[in-house]
Amino acid sequence: MVNYHVTVFTADLLNATTLNNVHIKLVGTDSESEHTWLMGLRGASSFIRGAESSFTVSCSTSLGNLVLIELNKQCFRLFPEDSWFPAKVDVKSPEGDTYTFPIYRWITGSEVHRFKEGTAQRVFEDNHHLGRYTRQEELKQRAKDYRWHVYAEGIPHCIDAEDPLSLPYEVQFSFTKKTEFAYTAATGLAELKLKGLADRKEKWTDMDELHQVFWCKRTCISDYVQEHWKEDAFFSYQFLNGINPMMIQRCTTLPKNFPVTDDMVFLSGQGSLADEMKKGNIFLCDYKRLDGLNANTINGKKQYLMAPLVLLHKRPDNTLMPIAIQLKQTPADDNPIFLPTDSEYDWLIAKIFVRSAEFNEHQLNVHLLRTHLLAEVFAVSLLRNIPMVHPLYKLLIPHTRYTLQINFLARLTLISPTGVFTQFTSSGGEAMTTILKRSMSSLTYRSLCIPEDIADRGLEDVPNFYYRDDGLKLWDIIHRFVQGVLSYYYKKDTEVQDDPELQKWISDIFEHGFLSQAATGIPERFTTVAELVKFVTMVIFTGSAQHSAVNSGQYDFGGWMPNTPSSLQLPPPTTKGKSSEETMLQTFPDVNVTVQGMATVWLLSKQSSDFVPLGQYPEDHFKEETPCKLIKAFQGQLKVLSAAIKARNESLELPYTYMDPAELENSVAI
Repeated sequence: MVNYHVTVFTADLLNATTLNNVHIKLVGTDSESEHTWLMGLRGASSFIRGAESSFTVSCSTSLGNLVLIELNKQCFRLFPEDSWFPAKVDVKSPEGDTYTFPIYRWITGSEVHRFKEGTAQRVFEDNHHLGRYTRQEELKQRAKDYRWHVYAEGIPHCIDAEDPLSLPYEVQFSFTKKTEFAYTAATGLAELKLKGLADRKEKWTDMDELHQVFWCKRTCISDYVQEHWKEDAFFSYQFLNGINPMMIQRCTTLPKNFPVTDDMVFLSGQGSLADEMKKGNIFLCDYKRLDGLNANTINGKKQYLMAPLVLLHKRPDNTLMPIAIQLKQTPADDNPIFLPTDSEYDWLIAKIFVRSAEFNEHQLNVHLLRTHLLAEVFAVSLLRNIPMVHPLYKLLIPHTRYTLQINFLARLTLISPTGVFTQFTSSGGEAMTTILKRSMSSLTYRSLCIPEDIADRGLEDVPNFYYRDDGLKLWDIIHRFVQGVLSYYYKKDTEVQDDPELQKWISDIFEHGFLSQAATGIPERFTTVAELVKFVTMVIFTGSAQHSAVNSGQYDFGGWMPNTPSSLQLPPPTTKGKSSEETMLQTFPDVNVTVQGMATVWLLSKQSSDFVPLGQYPEDHFKEETPCKLIKAFQGQLKVLSAAIKARNESLELPYTYMDPAELENSVAI
């Protein structure tokens, strides 16, 4: 007889414990063991949360190299059926070799689950017949568990699920996440309801009352916003370092539908737009995607959503300032170009209409489509097409954590017919689908890769652009890490070309994420290692850094409603000189709309206590020395960048923290 020493690690997660009987079978290249009941000295406590329990499995002869294990559990009379979350199983053979079998998933019921040895393998390296069968069996089951669903025509497809509990256990929220998310959602509005505000379908009558509501929930940055929201310099700052740094671009030629003249923006002939454009000092934000939309009706009142054009000028002191705003796309006598020299409230209300357009463009295109929906596509395709033993699975699975459930909840509570965005934003309803479709039709691969996006928008040398500075450094760090890992497994381009699982992953993404539109520039298949590395870098960057940049500051910049109104209920001024503070108050959304928006962006900005920062991998999916060393190096580089960002922020009046690796999550999890 020979003995195999088996160590089972139960994850340190709430409710990870099983009190059921656990059985194991070892499968090797030469033979396999009997199904063995793992009964140890610890008895029923062998598989409690965080336990590390050892057992012996005896065999008549050596099994050869271990290929996989089979695990199942069975309840018995004293204890009911439960769920168990084992982390991994280590097996030491009689020859002295140690095999690791990563699991990191919930095991429910009494069916047999097969797990392969943890050395990463592409399909053509899987030489054992049972290993190949297990691989195929796993993907067959995954295809049933992770089905594509068309939520709406013209936007990326999503996972097919009836409710959050119907999602596979392995992608659901932890108990901690579920509890905290529900609590934040309930208390965010409850606090405002106690003040009798959530049901007040009436307009604001003075700014003092608005200030009192704002003081319910505050952050250091939201305090700064409340104090500076009227200032032109802060208005411009937000195009670079607010929650939507994706609109601004260098302007080399004025759009024909934006007839700004030198006399409008340069007093006494002290400059010309042509000269300033040649110097690279003129910038444009064009919200043409919002043109011609049928705005929402809220509280029985028609709402207004403009498609403005904004012209900005970089001054000699490097300050970026707005110099002209046109609120509709078509020039007309009743569509004036607003200027900083206009009356206080003409100019302020023009900026408010821009900021309201910004809210809707940001939420639907920059945030929902370009991070959440794409991250879900990347995740579903991974879970459908890539087995656990594949190096791509091991690399990307931490960057899918909670994404499927948070997106299901977004569809259910935010953009459904009864969702908060549908009911309380100017783009709710018909306009929402139109914006998403228009955004999808203009989406490109280059715009998802920050080095190319910054270059295409001509923003390489804009001063005080911290999103760009931190984002490019993060991209470079992620790219080097991904290159190191994937180059270890793929030595030649032909190995990429010949990997059917890898090719099915990108094929599904092209079809279901980018709707088979070749114009997006998304590859239909991978032909080189470099192409694979770039795409995987984009996937990780999108779900971590980019999502943080456009999500985490939502309450900071949107908690003070006048800075980012979700809707406006008066049309924009058609003539100058008639606006006042009263006009502004009448234009703002109603009280209940305001507080619903505040509660929502508070929820969407709230970090949970089981947050996992970029580069931290609580689950040990890799076992080979090289990728493990690369992970350590990756973590070290992120730590250095985090320290540099914190040091820079100490000298800034308004710190930029959204790309700090210590503050951004591994995945789209909120």
